[in-house]
Amino acid sequence: MNRTIKQVAVLGSGIMGSRIACHFANIGVKVLLLDIVPRELNEKEQAKGLSLKDKQVRNRIVDTALQNTLKSNPSPIYDKAFAQRIRTGNFEDDLPKIKEADWIIEVVVERLDIKQQVFEKVEAYRKPGTFISSNTSGIPIHLMTQGRSADFKKYFLGTHFFNPPRYLELLEIIPTGDTDKEVVDFMMHYGDVYLGKTTVLAKDTPAFIANRVGIFGIMDLFNSVQELGLSVEDVDKLTGPVIGRPKSATFRTADVVGLDTLIHVANGLHQAPIEDERKDTFGLPKFLQQMQENNWLGSKSGQGFYKKVKGENGKSEILSLDLDTMEYTPQQKSKFATLEQTKTIDRVVDRFPVLVAGKDKAGAFYRKSFSGVFAYVSNRIPEISDELYRIDEGMRAGFGWKHGPFEIWDAIGVEKGLEIMKAEGREAAVWVSEMLEVGFSSFYTVKEGVLHYYSIPDKDMKEVPGARELITLDNIRESNKVWGNDDCSVVDLGDGILCVEFHSKMNTLGSGVLAGINKGIELAEKEYRGVVIANQGDNFTVGANLAMIFMMAVEQEFDELNFAIKYFQDTMMRIRYSSIPVVVAPFGMTLGGGCEATLHADAVQASAETYMGLVEFGVGVIPGGGGTKELTKRASERYVKDDVELNAYRENLIKIAQAKVSTSAVEAFKLDFMVEGRDKITMNKRRLIADAKETCLALADTGYQMPVREKNIKVLGQQALGAFMVGAHQFWEGGYSTEYEKMMVAKLGEVMAGGDLSEATWVSEQYLLDLERKAFLELCSQKKTLERIQHMLKTGKPLRN
Repeated sequence: MNRTIKQVAVLGSGIMGSRIACHFANIGVKVLLLDIVPRELNEKEQAKGLSLKDKQVRNRIVDTALQNTLKSNPSPIYDKAFAQRIRTGNFEDDLPKIKEADWIIEVVVERLDIKQQVFEKVEAYRKPGTFISSNTSGIPIHLMTQGRSADFKKYFLGTHFFNPPRYLELLEIIPTGDTDKEVVDFMMHYGDVYLGKTTVLAKDTPAFIANRVGIFGIMDLFNSVQELGLSVEDVDKLTGPVIGRPKSATFRTADVVGLDTLIHVANGLHQAPIEDERKDTFGLPKFLQQMQENNWLGSKSGQGFYKKVKGENGKSEILSLDLDTMEYTPQQKSKFATLEQTKTIDRVVDRFPVLVAGKDKAGAFYRKSFSGVFAYVSNRIPEISDELYRIDEGMRAGFGWKHGPFEIWDAIGVEKGLEIMKAEGREAAVWVSEMLEVGFSSFYTVKEGVLHYYSIPDKDMKEVPGARELITLDNIRESNKVWGNDDCSVVDLGDGILCVEFHSKMNTLGSGVLAGINKGIELAEKEYRGVVIANQGDNFTVGANLAMIFMMAVEQEFDELNFAIKYFQDTMMRIRYSSIPVVVAPFGMTLGGGCEATLHADAVQASAETYMGLVEFGVGVIPGGGGTKELTKRASERYVKDDVELNAYRENLIKIAQAKVSTSAVEAFKLDFMVEGRDKITMNKRRLIADAKETCLALADTGYQMPVREKNIKVLGQQALGAFMVGAHQFWEGGYSTEYEKMMVAKLGEVMAGGDLSEATWVSEQYLLDLERKAFLELCSQKKTLERIQHMLKTGKPLRN
């Protein structure tokens, strides 16, 4: 189906509707956002003498909803200017405008009768062939089309976005029996490539896939937590990052989402006419019923499983709910021997066998919890999905699990999982035993770098659809690695492109990673066509190895520190000046040295959710790996002749001094970290390395030439230095910076001005790098810088001193 989505109409401007509208605006699509007309004036409208006929009154609901959404944090939109792509209106005056839309998305209140009324009105104006979908989270999709035309039914399906749509990766696609297959295929592709989602094909069953399994897991835990003698904070300790789940874990997540939302979905599943052996699990335990009665609904009501109060000393304290007494008490530190055993296991997937083997309460918890989920998901096939991989994809993308239930089961071992289930009184679906009988001992396998899953009808392994379009380093590293050390691997991506992948702790850039970058480029120059610098960790990198810098500075080993910083600078310059193209593929946190690597690339292929910045000021130093040099160079290139050129330098100095971090890849362009017309954005992070490889190949195919080393960077000398110092002093006088930060700005200004030059001068990159390194080393000798670095290492937060 060859279609282009130029405009969408979003019907309903509530929390989900307005955020869906913003996400379409993010990708350049025009949006018509509509909602109901108010039935009465509010006080402000009355005071202004307005009537119900005035447009600003008739559009008040939609306009207020959109404005509130645009003010929310985190922002649903990449750039506030993108909001201009959204037009607002109301159902009574503006519904005829939906004939201009290529896709109409209904996001009104969760009542079937109201949705059916909306669709009846929509059909009067919708042009034939227009996509039409509902964002319902639970109402049967097929019931919504009763009384609608054949064309309406052909193009209608469920498109369930998860909240917030910009950040949560899941989009469930739910067709009816009347939906055209080409429509389904188009939506699966469009959601993936253009909206950046993991699109999961779901059946029209209650709560679809992710909520069905996710809410089961939560309710199963709720119904057993007291039996296991675990506290709220115990469970959150056990169900957070240690098993690859969000930090908010279980109870804190419930508070954030809202217990009313959780209860609504659980009640819906408990009352649904479904054949489900664990249906009773969706019944509310006594403590949850009491919380509902008390209106303890989480963050929205001020208290839920946790409650923030003022302590006797006036400081805020977070109490946790005792589920036995229903009273709030000070939190107790949770400690389990089983968790201690996993502290040295870096990869989450390798922890699961240790966790289920634990001899303490934690081990008992994991055996009970995992066995319940394993049995449940095995029995939901083919009810909610015909393919097991879709359940894993739904849980990863919708609930933020690092590994889906079948992947966890594989990690423990399928037979071991069955053994645990038997001990816990749970029973897996028959097909699991049949899978073992026909000779398959796992749900997944990798063949020639491509992921395969066990197909139950075929009783054989089948390729996961779309897997060949992605590059998953875990699947090819072992077979394709051409060089490696403890912190870095150089992996052959095929077609002459190497990937330099770093996998140090938190992907910090130490000597091992720098060695890998140099080696990867060296190998590529001899036998390959290009290099992609990328990884698939939680974040691209949090920057340089602060612990190493701290140790050298404390020991006053300044010759060694000078060598280390020079090595970092030389490596960044190696990225820029090599005979093959080097593409950097950042995503997530791309801080400090990670930003510097990006600044020196021949091209950048960034994930849309890239948070990039030179943040070294927070630890008392300036960017020392070429970042200060590069923003000086870019300021020199950016100013226009009839502008005050000093402004460009001042703007870039402020970005460093304020440690500005982009809130998206779009903002990284505005901050001068990425280059318009050269660098690109990938919406779906799963496609990032594949896209970066294509960018690298394109550079190689068009006759890549190594750039000439830059020797004509204009610096302004004393003119700029004086202006920088005046600005720093004004900031200090106004109480916006400390005395030490004023001194840091002076050091930064010296570099960006090119030193104490009497007039504007043209200098080389190496000249600026030497100034940058000198300033970095001088700051590292300061006690206050050491205090800042130490504080960051201990707390993960910057210190103002």
